[in-house]
Amino acid sequence: MFTPRMESANRADLYEMQTILLKQTVKTVYQDVTFYKAKFDDLGIKPEQINTLSDLKKLPFTTKQDLRDHYPFGLLAVPKEKLARIHASSGTSGKPTVVGYTAQDLRNWSEMVSRTIVAAGGKSTDLIHNAYGYGLFTGGLGLHAGIEALGAATIPISSGNTERQLLVLQDFQPQGICATPSYMVHLTEKLIKKGIDPQSIGLRYGIFGAEPWSEGMRKKLERLLGIKAVDIYGLSEVMGPGVASECHEAQDGLHIAEDHFITEVIDPITLEPVEEGEYGELVFTSLTKEAMPIIRYRTGDVAALRTDSCHCGRTLARMTRVKGRTDDMLIIRGVNVFPSELERVLLEAMNLAPHYQIYWTTKASMEEVRIHIEIDELFYMQVGADLAHPLVKNLKATVVEQIKSTCLVSVDLMIEKPGVIPRSEGKALRVIDQRKNAAKGVV
Repeated sequence: MFTPRMESANRADLYEMQTILLKQTVKTVYQDVTFYKAKFDDLGIKPEQINTLSDLKKLPFTTKQDLRDHYPFGLLAVPKEKLARIHASSGTSGKPTVVGYTAQDLRNWSEMVSRTIVAAGGKSTDLIHNAYGYGLFTGGLGLHAGIEALGAATIPISSGNTERQLLVLQDFQPQGICATPSYMVHLTEKLIKKGIDPQSIGLRYGIFGAEPWSEGMRKKLERLLGIKAVDIYGLSEVMGPGVASECHEAQDGLHIAEDHFITEVIDPITLEPVEEGEYGELVFTSLTKEAMPIIRYRTGDVAALRTDSCHCGRTLARMTRVKGRTDDMLIIRGVNVFPSELERVLLEAMNLAPHYQIYWTTKASMEEVRIHIEIDELFYMQVGADLAHPLVKNLKATVVEQIKSTCLVSVDLMIEKPGVIPRSEGKALRVIDQRKNAAKGVV
């Protein structure tokens, strides 16, 4: 659904509403969440001191470690009996981060996602193929509920089982699809290998997220599938998918659901706000969450923010596509570069496939990057399956030079034959950090 009253609101009215909701949220967490009361008391902050949006900077940050330290329910603002659902992110170090939702939280979330679908070009009469994973991960059920809230029909196929996905896409002919961009590339390749024109399945739009992706990948998906490909953003600690999303009219930044969240961008080192339009770490404060309100949550995601109006008519602030994560940034001989910046150059090159992995290693106490990327199948046949062919060597030299001139780093590029890079049915593994192993003499 499109809600002009909110999505096209005057920004002064929006700030007034956010201020009222922020004051209520601060009062709630101080009264009902022991963790926040202790944090506020340590800083000498009382709820009545938060009266304007500029007072937000007085409040403490929340981190993923805080959620882990209070696993599983230590940050809830309501009794467990009032929960309607629980989600959790994957636990890379043992314990996942757990998030609870009341029935009202779920209704708010569904409305956000339904806005996302409309912004992507979706309609209530559509059939939408949902290839995000169902379960504790918020992607599958989050999109599912939003599709139903819009009144559209869901194909709840979840992730995996690629052959079944292809069969359903051909036979059901959905208008929209939701998936990670890397898995959508994989599905598209499989269709082509079967001799099926990807545009014959009739898709109009795709809603892709859960991992950083580049403009080059967008163009590739749009060209092969004949669709509008839009980005969706969200994370379980804040809510889930639908926190922000692109519109199909402009595809120029993701509109943030500012009636539910306040967004900041900070310098991850100084923790001070950056100027509008500058890149930094995204920080979210919830305004309407009942079960688990969150204050100044440091996402680790790097993006920039802008508040000018979009020509689609929405006045909500927009964030750029996520450039990467603060902990994913590569520092190569003093130069900072994100994997998405390397991807942009790789995907702009002719005759390379969008399947790559970046190995970050150390050699002679110096950090280096080695990129493995597949050659396009048609070009592979053209050079007689010979990766030592002069045309392949020329391609490699051209791409290495383009990376150096664009990203200001030197890389070792390894061009591989088709099918070598592992495919993912969820989030693609793009960066492999081998620095510790290299320091031990293991590669």
